[in-house]
Amino acid sequence: MSLQLERRLQPSALMTWASPFLALLLTTILAGALFAALGKDPLRGLSMFFVEPLANVRLVGEVLLKATPLVLCALGLAVCYRSHVWNIGAEGQFLLGAICASGMALWMADLDLPGMASGAQAGTRGVYAPLVLLAGALGGLAWAGVTAWLKDRFNANEILVSLMLVYVAQQLLNYLVFGPWKDPKGFNFPQTPSFDVSMLLPALWAGTRLHLGSVLALVAVLGFAVFLFRSWPGYQLQVGGLAPAAARYAGFSERRALWAALLISGGMAGLAGAMEAAGPLQRLTPYVSTGYGFTAIIVAFIGRLHPAGILVGGLLLSMVLIGGELAQSRMGLPNALTGVFQGLLLFLLLACDTLVTHRLRWKTRPRPSAVAQGLNSRSAP
Repeated sequence: MSLQLERRLQPSALMTWASPFLALLLTTILAGALFAALGKDPLRGLSMFFVEPLANVRLVGEVLLKATPLVLCALGLAVCYRSHVWNIGAEGQFLLGAICASGMALWMADLDLPGMASGAQAGTRGVYAPLVLLAGALGGLAWAGVTAWLKDRFNANEILVSLMLVYVAQQLLNYLVFGPWKDPKGFNFPQTPSFDVSMLLPALWAGTRLHLGSVLALVAVLGFAVFLFRSWPGYQLQVGGLAPAAARYAGFSERRALWAALLISGGMAGLAGAMEAAGPLQRLTPYVSTGYGFTAIIVAFIGRLHPAGILVGGLLLSMVLIGGELAQSRMGLPNALTGVFQGLLLFLLLACDTLVTHRLRWKTRPRPSAVAQGLNSRSAP
């Protein structure tokens, strides 16, 4: 008896949605074994990831806060991947969004516009936040446009270009916060001055850092569901990804699909970066992102490139991020454990996805005597 993979006649609809849950179960088992190997209580370690992040209002707010940029970035990536455009640079587009949003906030602060804080008077919170968010979205869109132009003009590989631009964006960020934008009153920390209260996103939940951006993320989930499955442009993008030849035959433009997918993805990542700078951080720092753009790739695939699934995946990965911080502070586990957890989840998800197109079957091997008889019968005249 041997266990073998057998190709299905058609992909399994059940395994399409069951695969992420199976991957999560296997990840949990392996994570528990890893905790035990490190000399820690596996049950307590797992509770840090799946129970403690929901222990109180403040932690729930943190889960929702971290899920917001993950969901926004993953929605844009889902459009790209459904269009067969492989954008790996959402992290760089996120950073450019944070940079452009911060630049807008600092520039408007110099103008001393109505509604800003002046002297003992308190400013109107959030009155100029839409302009900050718009600048961030345009910054991410422009950074993705570099990848689109190089792909369109020189047929450059979008995977490599978008990934390399991440490091360019990181160096640009470092230059600004260590150089011209550095706060002279910031005790030599690499950060910009705090944004004026009129530039900040309004608070959403008392006792937490949750802001209005989380509501906008929910609206984006609904908007992308309509765009992808109930609109003609979304249909064109998906047809171009699933069947390029059919899309060309129908007159759909591959060039337009490339630009649309990358610009939408870059704009969403840039918006997420702007929300992070104008939300919980209230300034620009080198640590504005904790790898949101890369983690969003896992979120997109866990969610099956569907907006509703992405919402669930964003909440799950947000719990993993919070759980990693709790495990580090309360159990003395290494910070790299969060990355290991995410890597296991992605690896096992890709492995479990094999079951969408294949099934496991036990097959009996022929006995040696039967094999020998078969060979003798073939060699006989």
